[in-house]
This record gives sequence, C-alpha cells and structure tokens, in this order.
Amino acid sequence: MRLDVYGKVSIIVKDEIKPNFAAIAREMGCDYRTAKRHYEQSLLTQSGKQVAHAPTTQRVSILEEYKPLIQDKVERFNASAMSILKFIQKRGYTGQYGLVKRFCGQFREEQIHKATIRVEHTPGLSAQIDWKEDLRMVNSDGEEFKFNIYLYVLPYSKLKYMTLTYDRSQDTILECLNNAFKATGGVPEEIWCDNAKTLINHAKSNFGHAVFNERFWRFAKDAGLNPIACRPFRPQTKDCVEALSRTTKRLAPYNMEFTAREELITLVNDLNDELNHEVSQATDEVPQDKWLYQEKEYLHSVAENLLRPYFSNDIHRIVTKEAMVNFRKSRYSVNPRYIGRTVDIEVSNDEQSIHIYYNGEKISKHVLSAKRLNYHPNDMMEILKSDLLSDYSNDEIREYVKRHLQEYDQL
Repeated sequence: MRLDVYGKVSIIVKDEIKPNFAAIAREMGCDYRTAKRHYEQSLLTQSGKQVAHAPTTQRVSILEEYKPLIQDKVERFNASAMSILKFIQKRGYTGQYGLVKRFCGQFREEQIHKATIRVEHTPGLSAQIDWKEDLRMVNSDGEEFKFNIYLYVLPYSKLKYMTLTYDRSQDTILECLNNAFKATGGVPEEIWCDNAKTLINHAKSNFGHAVFNERFWRFAKDAGLNPIACRPFRPQTKDCVEALSRTTKRLAPYNMEFTAREELITLVNDLNDELNHEVSQATDEVPQDKWLYQEKEYLHSVAENLLRPYFSNDIHRIVTKEAMVNFRKSRYSVNPRYIGRTVDIEVSNDEQSIHIYYNGEKISKHVLSAKRLNYHPNDMMEILKSDLLSDYSNDEIREYVKRHLQEYDQL
C-alpha cells in the first residue's frame, strides 16, 4: 500500500470532496487506478465496512510435480541444476532452466540454514575429520606448491592435529588417522566425517544411511571407533573441524617466504602447535591444557598389532619402460637396467622420502614430491646414455642433464 497516497485520499474522503483521480495521480506520482483503489479503501474503512477482495487464482508451477524428485537428487547426490534439468526433461518437464536453477539454489540455502541442535561435547567421545583441499602456495623462487591439509579435532578440548599431504587416498587417510591417535594420546569412541568416496561406498548408500567401504570400516572397528557420516549441507555437524579449516588462511602471509618443500611442512606443523596453545574462542581455554587435564584420560588405547596390517611396508612396483616407478600419483626414476623388474618401495619414518630396493639392495632414494616426474641426476644420465645420447661422452651428458633436468621436471 502507498501510505502517502492513502493519506491524501483519506483527507478527501473525510472532507467529502469529489475526487479527481487523474489530478491525484499526477500529484502523487502514481497511476490513477492506484489513487482510485486507495480512495475506495479509505471510503470503506471510514464507513466501517470490510474491503471485499476479488478471489485470486493460485497458479500451479510447472515444476511442482518434479520438486520432490529434485530435492532428492540435490540432497542425496548434490546434483547440479543443469544435470537435473536434463534428467527431468526426459520425464516430461517442458519448463525453462532458470526455474530449475532457482529452485535448486533455494533448496540448498534452506538445507544449509536449517536449525541444528547444539551438541554439548563429552570428553573422549568424538573426533571430527576433514580436508582443506587443493591449497596453493608459492616459494621465494616463484615455484608453486599444490597440497592438502588433513584436519583432525577433538571437539571437547579443541585439540587439533594437522598435517600436510599431497594426495587424499585411503592409504593416506588411514595413516593420518593413526598419526592423529598418537599425537592426541588415544582413540575416541566416534569419528565424524564427510561423504568422501574414499570412506563411503556410494553405490550401496542411500538417503539417510551411509555405507562405509569395507577397509575403512574394518580399520575403524579395529581401532575401537564408531564412524559417523555427516549429512550433506550440514556443516554445523562438523563445526569444530570446519572452523579449523578456516584457520588455514593464516598460512597466506608465508607466500614467497619459504624456499623448500620441507619448510612448507614446518609451517603447517607450527600452525598446528600455535592453535593448540592459543586460547580457544569456543571454550575460553587453551586446548592443550584442557586436553591434558580434562580429556586425555577418556581416550582409549589400541594395540599396535591390530592396526599394523593397514600400514604394510611391503609396497611393490614394476619399473616402467621409462625407468620410472609409480607411487602416490607421482613417478620416480631408477637406473634403466631395472626396467621390467619388480622393486620394493619403503617410506621413511618421517614420511619425507622413499627408498627403492631391488632384491634387498637400495637402488634409489627420492624426496617425496607432488611433481608428476621426479628424476635423480644419476638416473637421468643413465637413461640418456642408454638411448637419446648414446653417442655422447659422460661429461657431455652431465652437462646436458645439468641444463635440462628442470625442463624434465616440468613435463
């Protein structure tokens, strides 16, 4: 209602003046029909009568019959609006994409903002895990490093465990979990996680019932854990680890301030230590102290022999015709005379490097890297000598390797 127009015509009604709706409309900057409607409203109000509104017809949206199906696809599978449009068009939908997109957006927004019951955390009861994925930082030489940070939090004390990783494989998750148990002094009763495909068997899961894949389920049971998968669009259920994820922004100022990969790992470890010794905004206590005096005793231990089978050091690889072995989505060089042979890979205790063995003899060592190709200068020399530069002298090949090894790393 235009209150200014209503006020104007109310005076006319009160003074019983014959209205000129065109003049009122020009004066008030509105349509003459608006002035007339407000006049009739005022006239009926001042006479004590109720305004009779014409019945309106409710239009049924062309999307209405598809809404339950769309909600199901969005909530269970986080399907995109375009994929849903194509899906329901095959079932008779003739409307526009914009209608589907708006409804999907509104539904996601409703799900995210649904009220969540605040949980009062119990000491030793649970832990929350997640990833901060695909972070990028640049060192002082302009080289970009892409990595992930594994996040683990005990919600009661807010004690954190963070570690840098270059992949998010199931092997890495189990190793990180085991290291988190050691770093936090024991195992809680529950573990809250998202619906990552490395943990959840999506083919067997359905809405409201997540089925964990067999290996992770057995690991959890051997560790005395009850795994719980959070529902999509419920970030509040993992509020502690979501908050920890945001604190990784504190690494941003260190761009261009480090030189090597090892320093980047140290930065993540230092951030973890800082957070554990700062006063938590949620509890107004220091996590390290609260964990030590109020929670540690409630965490249970697990026999090392129960979890050892999940971390077998017996890693075997066949050397490719390029004299490389594949490990964690990267390739590492060996001497070309081992092409076609089966070698053993052993990860160092600090997980900073790998050692490659053939028949018990160490034949190569590499720093663990996220680069796709990793050449040792000696291996590179032998590879070139055996093929491309077979007619060159050793000194000429060494000079070639020195000039071009960086180019090989960037392939």
